[in-house]
Parts: sequence; structure tokens; C-alpha cells
Amino acid sequence: MPQIQTREDIRNFEKTPIEEQQLPGNTYAFLERGAAYGEDRKALSFFLQAKGDAFKNSETYTYGELLANIRQCANMFRDLGIEKDDVVSFVLPNLPETHFTIWGAECAGIVNPINPLLEPAVIKDILNAAGCKVLVTINAFPNTDLWEKIEQIRADIPTLKTVLRINLEDHLSGLTKLVIKGITLSKRSAKNVSGQQVLDFNKLRKKYPKDKFTFNREILPSDTASYFHTGGTTGVPKLARHTHANEVFDSWSALQMLGGENPELNFFCGLPLFHVNGVMVTGLGPWGQGAHVVLGTPSGYRGEGVIPNFWEIIEHYKVNFFSGVPTVYSTLLNYPLKGADVSSLDYALCGAAPMPVEIFRQFEKLTNVKILEGYGCTEGTCVSSANPPSGERRVGSIGFPIPYQEMEIMILDEEGKFDRIAEADEIGIVAIRGNNVFSGYKEEIHNKGIWIDMGDGKAPFLNTGDMGRQDADGYFWLTGRKKELIIRGGHNIDPKLIEDPLAEHPAVAMAAAVGRPDPRVGEVPVAYIKLLDGQSIAKEELLEFASQKIGERAAIPKHIHIVDELPTTAVGKIFKPDLVRREIKEVFEGELKKLPSIAHFTVSVDSHKIHGTMATIKAEAKDSTKAEALKNELRRILGNYSPKFELEVH
Repeated sequence: MPQIQTREDIRNFEKTPIEEQQLPGNTYAFLERGAAYGEDRKALSFFLQAKGDAFKNSETYTYGELLANIRQCANMFRDLGIEKDDVVSFVLPNLPETHFTIWGAECAGIVNPINPLLEPAVIKDILNAAGCKVLVTINAFPNTDLWEKIEQIRADIPTLKTVLRINLEDHLSGLTKLVIKGITLSKRSAKNVSGQQVLDFNKLRKKYPKDKFTFNREILPSDTASYFHTGGTTGVPKLARHTHANEVFDSWSALQMLGGENPELNFFCGLPLFHVNGVMVTGLGPWGQGAHVVLGTPSGYRGEGVIPNFWEIIEHYKVNFFSGVPTVYSTLLNYPLKGADVSSLDYALCGAAPMPVEIFRQFEKLTNVKILEGYGCTEGTCVSSANPPSGERRVGSIGFPIPYQEMEIMILDEEGKFDRIAEADEIGIVAIRGNNVFSGYKEEIHNKGIWIDMGDGKAPFLNTGDMGRQDADGYFWLTGRKKELIIRGGHNIDPKLIEDPLAEHPAVAMAAAVGRPDPRVGEVPVAYIKLLDGQSIAKEELLEFASQKIGERAAIPKHIHIVDELPTTAVGKIFKPDLVRREIKEVFEGELKKLPSIAHFTVSVDSHKIHGTMATIKAEAKDSTKAEALKNELRRILGNYSPKFELEVH
């Protein structure tokens, strides 16, 4: 397609009916489409370590080898009893085998990715909610505790029949491989669980044919491909149900948004493969167009040496594109290029959380690389909008909707039903409709209130829970979150994961969790606590209680505020916007107090009709002749935070 520059370019592209685009009917067929560019072409490169120049030592898989490994996995899963509606779950780091598992499981049945950083009790709840029949994980390995986690819980998964373990040392060689195996041998025993078997993933996989499927299955576009975990309170995980059509369409449409198919591109994947971005944007999407994916260490961006050596990795693999969250970009600013040639980089995608303006500006100045801010959600498979690579990129905007997906800002009535489409720059609910939008969560209990029926006789829109606006030129902007999620480093945290455990404490009457602005990870969770009458407790004791009770490490609050009263609405519901504004005010005041050049200042945070929330800072310089310099310094410091602000400096 021609390069997208304006919203009108997308509308012109959409004049061709989507049916005429002849998209493959399932994810395996989409991978075959990419392989048609040449089975001997590089599909996947993986390096286990990044320290020093270890990133240059990579395993490479051609398209022929990628498909062969996927077929082997599919055949293995089918032989282990995985039928069309059965589930293969995985709790894995980023490995080639992770991709083989994802796409092989989707050929045989349904795949269920799980975050390996979750606590055992949460992993158990997800496995049970999915109805896991086969679980893929890693064997004991130095500095990992995954196998220990699985051992704690696998007897509590009634549907689980087979556990497959991957040995990480299979990606090592020589003496190092033998030493690692010797160190971990004593930790690799598996307890007997009735009705379960524990097997070696790679040894078993290699016994199956790689040139054909050993079973007959017509994979329909409407068949369920995956269950992605996307939050939910402990005991009731929310699993988003993706069809094959969802995943193929979203990967294909995002490609069109980013300039169309180009098999010569090199993509770097540093985001985890339990998350839709890693799987779709730097997985299925590139492979559907015959491109090359570089998978960097099992821990991705968190891997030792990945960020310090990032520019050398870009140069070595001639990377054209990578996707990251704001935390990645802010951290990379600490590592100068030092002569590395990054001219291959065309652009970088940023989503999952708002990008602070100052980080955006500094990163583009450092690298001369275009950042494309976008938006997506698991319920929309992954990507829903992005700024146009060859058009005007508006800093802070999430750009235009991807082709063939509708996006509207809607005004809802008091019952949450459709009232009207918002006017230009009027804040409302962000709603999406299209072939990438899922059909609902696995458990019907989670589907209440997520759909908006416009009464036009078409499918309903998804209520994303995000607040936003659309400007007169068609660009969309996020202004807040009605669903109150806390986004820490691109990781969504449901406040209930914090509030419910804290409410169990015998001294606590009410708990409310919100995000506190943070220059490194965007937001960190904090909790406000109202105690029962007559009770007293130290904050430190509550923090310790929280750390023991909360099943997700990222959700443990950084601060706890004990207050006499919590702000409430007229009907008695906790009014969290007041708490969010308090956090913004406190953080900004803390930054201003550090500056000796300020005589005095005020910070106020209020609702705003365009941006949702706005901080107003009024400051007076001790030396009035340096007011402009102070204003620039404040703009630089506060620009590292995502909340919008206005400055008045004298």
C-alpha cells in the first residue's frame, strides 16, 4: 500500500473490501505466507547472553527450520492429547522453543501464555482458569526459580496431564554446558503426581515428523487460537480469547500501518513472549511478511548486557525496527551511542503507557530515530492505532486507527449505554470495532459491560475503559483511564490485586490503590488506607503484610498513606481521580523543592477538558533575570513524567 500520511490515506486504502485482501485463515497459514519469500531465508536469530560481545553468538533458524520445529511441536502436542479445544499453557522466558510452542499449540489446540514473574498462586489460578492440559516450562537453571514455582502448584491443577521441561543449557556448548547441568542436576527431580508425567521437551519433540502434520485439522478463522491473561483479581483471572482471524488480521493490518510488507526488514524482540506485543508485533507480524526476528536473551530487555550493549546489537544485526515501553527508552538514554552505527533503524514503536515528552525529545535527538507512539490492548489482539511513519507524528498522540479497524470517542449515558459520538476534542470513552477485536473473555462473568451497541445493526464496539479525544485532523489522544489500571513499565496492574489483599488486614476498613508518577517506569502503585475506628498500625507493618499477600511483585505498593477519610462520590464509591491528583501534586512539589533557584512556588492539579488532568505550576525565581532558564529547567525535569503540565515562571 502507499505510505500512510493522513487519516484520508487509510480511508482510501479501506475502499478495497477487506475480503479482497485475501488474508490467510489461520496463523500457521500466515507463517507459510512469509515462508513463501524463501524457506532458506533467515527467520529467527537468538542469543542467550548479551554481556560483552556474547550477543554476536546466535543460533539462526531459516523459515524452513522455523516451520519444521512448529510442525514437530504440533504433532507432539496432538499426540499428548491436545485437540481443537484443549489448552497448552507455557511459563517460559524468551526462547526459540517459546515460539515453537506458541504456533505449534495453535495448530493443535489453544495456547495460553503466562508471565513467569507471577507468584505461584497466581500462576495456579491462571492454569486452572484455562483448563491447562499440557504445560511447557524450563528445568532448573542457575538464577531461576521457575521449576520450583511449578513444582509447588502442579498437583493443584486437576486438568494437567503432561509437563514438558526445556533445558536452557541446550543453548550452550562445551564445558559450560556440562558444568551448568552438573550444578542443577540435584534440583531437577520431579515429585510424583497422580495422572501426570514430566518429560523432556526437546527430546520428545525431535521424535516427531517435521515435514508434515500427523493429524488432520482444518483450522478455521473463527477457531480459538489463544487465551492471553490480562488481569483479574486473584482466583478469577481474566483470559482474553483470541481467534486465528483476530491474530492474523491484527498482525497484517499493523504491517500496513507501518508501511506494508517488506521481507528485508530485521526486527528486534526484547519484550516478553507472554505479552501480545512481543508475540504479534515482533513475532507473527514480521514472519507473515518474510522478515527476520532477533530474539535477545531469555529475559529480553532485562537480560544482563542487553541495554548497555543495545546500540552494538542494533549495528551487528542491522535492526530496522524495535518495540518498547517508555521505561526502555528512558533507560537507553543513559547509554550513549559511542560510535555505533544505528543508521539501519527506521523507527521504534512505543505503546503500553504514555511517553513523557522529554524522554521522546531526548531519544530522537540522541539517535535520530523516529518514535511511533501507538495504542493497543489485549482485547484488541494488540495494535489498534499508531502515528504514521511517513506523515506527521504528534507527540503524545496515539495516531490513527489501523486499517479496517474502527475507533471512536463515545459519550455514554449514566447506564453506560451509547449516547452519541463525541465532538472534536471532547473527552469520552475510546471504543474499537474490527476483526482484531476479541469475542470476549473466557469466563462470561468478565464480559459484563464491555460492549457498546450503537444500534446500527453491526457488531458492538469494545469499551476499552480508556478515556480519550480525537482532534480535528483525526489524531487520537488518551486522556485517562476509566478502568483505573496502574501501568508500571508497560505492565498493567489491576488495583484490586492490591486493594483486596490489604482489605483482609484486621485493622483496615477501606483500601484504594492508584498510580504515582515515576520518571523511570511511568507509574508505581501506591495505596491509601482508612483504618477501622480505634485501630492503629505502622505503615511499615502494612507494607510487609502487602508484600506477603499480593501475588504479583510489580503490584506491591511503593508507598502506603494512612488517611482519616477517602474521597467518595455521591453514592459512596471511592473517587480515585482525587487521589491521582494528590500523587501528581506531591511528586511535582518534590521536584520543585530540590531547586535552590526557586523563591517560592505553587502546584495545583485539576481536571482538564482536553487533557483530562492538568498540573499548573507557578514559580518565582530568586533572580528574576534567570526566570527563563528556570522555566527551561522545569520543563526538562517535569517532562520526564507523563502527566500534562503548564508553567508560569517569573
